[in-house]
Formats: sequence, C-alpha cells, structure tokens
Amino acid sequence: MATKTEAYVDTSALIALVDRSDSYHPLFRRLFADPPSLVTTPLVVAEGHGWFLRRYDCARALQFLAMVEAMQPLQVIAVSALDQAGAIAILREFSDQRLTMTDGLGLHVMAARGSRSCWSTDRHLGITGTPLAIHQN
Repeated sequence: MATKTEAYVDTSALIALVDRSDSYHPLFRRLFADPPSLVTTPLVVAEGHGWFLRRYDCARALQFLAMVEAMQPLQVIAVSALDQAGAIAILREFSDQRLTMTDGLGLHVMAARGSRSCWSTDRHLGITGTPLAIHQN
C-alpha cells in the first residue's frame, strides 16, 4: 500500500529530469531534489532506456539505467499477472485514449496503491483522478 505522500513516476518525468531542454526540467529537478516515496514500474524503466537508446546511443541509455538504479527513494515494483490484467482492463475502459501498456500499468498501479501524485508530463495519466505534479506545482 502507498504511503501518504507516495508519487508514481512516469517516463516523461525521468526524461524531463535529465533533458535540460525539456520545458518541465526545472520542475522535476526541484521535485527530485527532495522527493517523497517514489514508485515506478519496469515498463517505465524499459521505455526510458529505449528513448535514450533511440535518441542518443547505448552509453546514454546505460547512464539512464544507472541513474534509475541509484535514485533514492525510487522503488521499481514487481509486476504480477494480476497487475497486467488490471492494466489491460484500464486500456479497454479508456479505449478512446491513445494509452500504451506502460500508461495502463501506471494507471493501474496508482489506483491499486493509492498514489497521491503522478509525476508525468503526459496529461492522460490524470484520467483516473490522480493529480499530476505539473498541475500541483
């Protein structure tokens, strides 16, 4: 179960933290400087790794993975078959949205854990009611 201040971290927040040209870089740099408990999924890590691999190279992609491994207090939670089923149910419920499996899993995790905030620049991750950090700060 989530702590009172737990935040879910999406790929876009991690990219904004690293990419100084991102318009949300100052916000996420400030948030990550003094974070509450943070949670994310292996799909977010994989999506971020792929982004750096395609945009830059293998070295930058590995630097991204090292950053995630060292980031405290970020917890990359295990994903079960039930979590995957929950994500697919959300994708079906919101089939009018262009949600990826990573998005669906994030939405499921936030609901299941009672996350208080979603650190993302993707506005559709607020569709189930978890407040987005870009609107709170």
